Amino acid sequence: MDGISDVAVGVKRGSDELSMYNSPNSGMSSISDGTSNGSDSKKLRVEEAPPSRVLHIRKLPNEASETEVIALGLPFGKVTNILTLKGKNQAFLEMGTEEAAITMVNYYTTVTPHVRNVPVFIQYSNHKELKTDAGNQSGGSPSSDVQEALAAASSPVLRIIIDNMFYPVTLDVLQQIFSKFGTVMKIITFTKNNQFQALLQFSDPVNAQQAKLALDGQNIYNSCCTLRIDFSKLVNLNVKYNNDKSRDYTRPELPAGDGQPSLDPSVAAAFSKDSNSLLGKIPGALNPLSAAAAAAAAAGRVALAGQSGSSGVLLVSNLNEEMVTPQSLFTLFGVYGDVQRVKILYNKKDSALIQMSDANQAQLAMSHLNGQKMYGKIIRVTLSKHQTVALPRDGLDDQGLTKDFTNSPLHRFKKPGSKNFQNIFPPSATLHLSNIPQDVTEDDLRLLFSNAGGTVKAFKFFQDHKMALLQMSTVEEAIQALIDLHNYNMGGNQHLRVSFSKSTI
Repeated sequence: MDGISDVAVGVKRGSDELSMYNSPNSGMSSISDGTSNGSDSKKLRVEEAPPSRVLHIRKLPNEASETEVIALGLPFGKVTNILTLKGKNQAFLEMGTEEAAITMVNYYTTVTPHVRNVPVFIQYSNHKELKTDAGNQSGGSPSSDVQEALAAASSPVLRIIIDNMFYPVTLDVLQQIFSKFGTVMKIITFTKNNQFQALLQFSDPVNAQQAKLALDGQNIYNSCCTLRIDFSKLVNLNVKYNNDKSRDYTRPELPAGDGQPSLDPSVAAAFSKDSNSLLGKIPGALNPLSAAAAAAAAAGRVALAGQSGSSGVLLVSNLNEEMVTPQSLFTLFGVYGDVQRVKILYNKKDSALIQMSDANQAQLAMSHLNGQKMYGKIIRVTLSKHQTVALPRDGLDDQGLTKDFTNSPLHRFKKPGSKNFQNIFPPSATLHLSNIPQDVTEDDLRLLFSNAGGTVKAFKFFQDHKMALLQMSTVEEAIQALIDLHNYNMGGNQHLRVSFSKSTI
């Protein structure tokens, strides 16, 4: 089951296992057995320390840094000290006020906090304040490296590195993503060690903290362009030129600089138009982020659907109504996500609603398929205001215009972490074929694909002959071939798998 929530309440389990699921508090004594109805089954009786501004954090991953632990507390208020117990995977975090600590614990009771994708547990400590080793410290002032970590976390400047950059990420894309968290004043982009990097300055350090917390480790586009974010040691950026490499939004009068084109307005317009579709991926990107929402996004628990005003349902129009079927839409859109339901509209058969399994997949399919040609017509793909696609009422025949694919064995992305996530590419003339039976030859495949309508321009087997690249003469022909031949039975119950490739032959 995919949608299991992190909180398994009302089930009898050993209390040790239970505390993993339920509550950040460790001293749990019992849980009702779920036989009673109503809210009683959700009441946990917990023995815990009384509220304190010092919090005890357990089950931290080995490699967790002080900055990452501090980041758990930042959205809720000032962090005044930290003590990490490295060997024990534990830490104590001291908040500036007891109120901040209470807000933090209440929040993380409903949303499991994560550090490096590992769930951690937070509870009040019996200590009322953190006393750092008195031998070399006066009273409770933090040690110098802790002061450094706290200071770094109060810089308004973020250093951003982008991993897996299969698509270009521009200064404007960064500005669009990060401005959801506050006013972006300046951005400088550069390439270092063959990696695209950026320095980005907010007007307020709190915005930088919230952006780091929500976006670090997130992908800008599905399965690629991963943001790695740290606080910079710089507290102010000095921007000399406004162009496509650097920008000071507070000084629009700056020159474009030597030989640096200022961004071509048509490119800028295209990016701002396109980016809207691509960037719905970022949790909270569609609504301004409160501290709690920032922490929720950081904990990876922000359901995009509904909350952020985007759903997993697409409206596709300008279809070729003579040719299109729910199955053909399922196959094409299934390259970018798991299609749950398809409905061709009864009164407007050149349009269809397609329900993907979540809003990310809908965004991805829209960004890749809008403007492509299917059955000779350029299709338009937009987000629908519908949250789901309704099935016809029992007994009503709608001429096969609606189809439910919920339990289809052909979903490409059912397995979490499936390799298919890394192989999502825009429609291209070159197709990647896999699951080819041993006795099938290049000629067999060339014939099969030219019969689909179109010309096979080039072909190359991989070494083991189970996979191949095959190039059609146009992207439109390749789209058609994928619709017709993905899951084609090659005999011996071996079904051909077809996807778009980033390679050329």
